[in-house]
Amino acid sequence: MAVQSCTAGLTGALALLMSAGVFAQTAPPTAPPASEALGRTILKDLVEIDSTHAHGSTGAARYVAARLIAGGFSPGDVQVLIPSDHPTKGNVVVRLKGSGGGKPILYIGHLDVVEANRADWTYDPFVLTEADGWLYGRGTIDMKGQDAAMIASLIRMKHEGYVPKRDIIVAFTADEEAGGDASGIDWLLKNHRPLIDAAFVINPDGGEAGFKKGRKLYVAIQTSEKVFVTYQLEATDKGGHSSRPTAANPIYRMSRALSRLAAYAFPVDLTSTTRAYFKARAPLESGQVRADMLEMAGASPFTDAEDRLSSQVETNIMLRTTCVATMIDGGQGESALPERVRAVVQCRVIPGEDPASIEARLQSVIADPTIKISVYTPAQLSPESPLSPEVVDAVTAVTKSMWPGVVILPDMSAGASDSAFTRAAGMPSYGVDGMFDDLDDGRAHGRDERIGVEAFNEELEFTYRLMKRLGD
Repeated sequence: MAVQSCTAGLTGALALLMSAGVFAQTAPPTAPPASEALGRTILKDLVEIDSTHAHGSTGAARYVAARLIAGGFSPGDVQVLIPSDHPTKGNVVVRLKGSGGGKPILYIGHLDVVEANRADWTYDPFVLTEADGWLYGRGTIDMKGQDAAMIASLIRMKHEGYVPKRDIIVAFTADEEAGGDASGIDWLLKNHRPLIDAAFVINPDGGEAGFKKGRKLYVAIQTSEKVFVTYQLEATDKGGHSSRPTAANPIYRMSRALSRLAAYAFPVDLTSTTRAYFKARAPLESGQVRADMLEMAGASPFTDAEDRLSSQVETNIMLRTTCVATMIDGGQGESALPERVRAVVQCRVIPGEDPASIEARLQSVIADPTIKISVYTPAQLSPESPLSPEVVDAVTAVTKSMWPGVVILPDMSAGASDSAFTRAAGMPSYGVDGMFDDLDDGRAHGRDERIGVEAFNEELEFTYRLMKRLGD
């Protein structure tokens, strides 16, 4: 088992996180009516702007800029930035100017969404629909709901005349989702770094607030995320007539290789973040699960605990690198032996592990030297961010002020976000979000994507309070 070195600053921040007491509730956990109405209007407008890959985000970026200027921001503090070679992939950067008390903080949020087929949905995915306490529409949870909360919070602070000690910058960007060809945050870092340079980054898209069976459980602080790298596996043969089958059939060889991969589990590899995650998560569980999580948080986890936690998807993905087949194609006719079969395997790699070693491990696991492995999508490496006491303190204070009893968890995301780019650029980045989503029925990227009306209203207030806390 590989154990990575503790991240700088983890001990003090984790002690603060674990010892945080329950704060008295000082205000209702929702925004004032005017802010709720504004947030709902912005969410409706954003959902109804089709910003899928084919349409791009420039229309959404222009809308955001116009809404911010109408809300009181100077045109000089709101910039729409569009790559000349990708005119549909617009971005917008806004700055709430501070009194010069420190290096700015940067919030990031993407404007694009994944595709949605109207025939598959109960409601039109590009019309915000309220039904039975839910808000339905593509992007409600990923992540136009969070975008709306950031815009509404900025306008609310501007109307209040609030001046933070340091600038608060928010970048609304293009092409975070799969299929993108003009990543907005990457482009901004390469072409407009001074405009978004900051002491650290808050990325709601990388955060998670989870509830189960109506109970709010935790708000996560994401300090790292698995690195994704995708490989193509290819098996070839001379082919021939289907009446003369041979043992060299590429479909069978590929099937056997993928079956071996499906049965394989990478070694457990705990980082400082995942150890802290299990320590903080354990009190939310009971019985054997709680005991197993505490063992994983210790110095020498036992094999039985690893086996039990590995049997559940939610905990297995925190323990190890995973590689899974996601696409396959092959053959050229029903009466012809296949000449070529390709499979795509995507790996989500524990931060700190070498992607080159993953390719070598794949070759060993599939145990067929005739199958060629090549990189399909290269890795975007990014370091684990230190668990900042400043961020932990702010998230803990705001969370406890709104939801006493909710646990704060350090987190490593199994998925990927734009934080990979900001971390690689040297800016510590933290995924933080207060919009509670159902852990048993998450619908991001799926059919009938939705967020609770109450959850969205609380997100408006959470985002506002956290921005002010960090700005001070």
